[in-house]
Amino acid sequence: FRLLCKEQGAGMVCTEMVSAKAIAYHNRNTIPLLAVSEEERPVSLQLFGSDPDIISEMAAYIEERPFDILDLNMGCPVPKVAGNGEGSALMKRPDLVDAIVRKTVSRIRKPVTVKIRSGFTADTVNAVEIAKIAEAAGASAVAVHGRTREQYYTGKADWDIIRQVKEAVKIPVIGNGDVDSPESAKRMLDETGCDGVMVGRAVRGNPWLFREIVAYLEGKPVPERPSKEEILENYLNTVNFGSGCYGAQAAARRYFAKDASSLTLSEAAVLAAALQNPSGYDPALHPAASRSRQLTVLNYMQQQGYISAAEHQAAENDPVYNRVRQTDPEMDTGSVY
Repeated sequence: FRLLCKEQGAGMVCTEMVSAKAIAYHNRNTIPLLAVSEEERPVSLQLFGSDPDIISEMAAYIEERPFDILDLNMGCPVPKVAGNGEGSALMKRPDLVDAIVRKTVSRIRKPVTVKIRSGFTADTVNAVEIAKIAEAAGASAVAVHGRTREQYYTGKADWDIIRQVKEAVKIPVIGNGDVDSPESAKRMLDETGCDGVMVGRAVRGNPWLFREIVAYLEGKPVPERPSKEEILENYLNTVNFGSGCYGAQAAARRYFAKDASSLTLSEAAVLAAALQNPSGYDPALHPAASRSRQLTVLNYMQQQGYISAAEHQAAENDPVYNRVRQTDPEMDTGSVY
């Protein structure tokens, strides 16, 4: 998905959040989160934690990996992170913010940035204070989400706090929150004076938003949204790239005797769901699990407006599993592609 966003015009992409403690404990599920391909770069690797020593040590430990910027996440609102004193909970500990940033900057050569929120609650908005502390401790840039931890992702993002941070520090400030169109990206830049725009939830299922924003900011015609066929093809290519399944396109032809771009909606949803499991499984042999994943894909595409309710229903009723068996009898033997 990061590669697709890069291809569509994103100036930089970010990894998933990675726990510094998990790296220290050699958690086997954490290592894949550190994987970055050369094609994606520049890449910002997000690290989170609350212990200055562990964070700085792990930053040094992973520095030789192919990422370009180390981002210290101090904005994540989810309970299992904030409840552990990490992520947005650090907004309540200015002293700890200083220690974490200062120690990490001293241990690595790559730029260190910080992601924060406007504050922890509406009564404790302190983004300006935290941004100043991060700057003084050596941070190269700060990204500000204009919501408090208390808000999570509800309500409206406060862009004025982004403006205040921009006016208070000399390092680059990246604005985040409620950017879901080329027009809103331009408004954020104009209203806050921020140096860059970070887009998150709005590109889930719509990475083409990046090319629209870039064109709009450059004064060029905004490209049309891709066709349903292009969306399916891009989706399959993205899943194929990230799944770790060998010969995924060959598997598509083997399943359906077609190119991935010409799959029916129901077939594409089944295949995409199957390929999302790195270990692989056959939809005809695991109908319950595959059906659930197929519906997840279809639901998501409808929510994003790529398909209508009628198209969703038609694909859901399509007897694709029987056709899969007929196309490839070997699936009944438990083959994994």
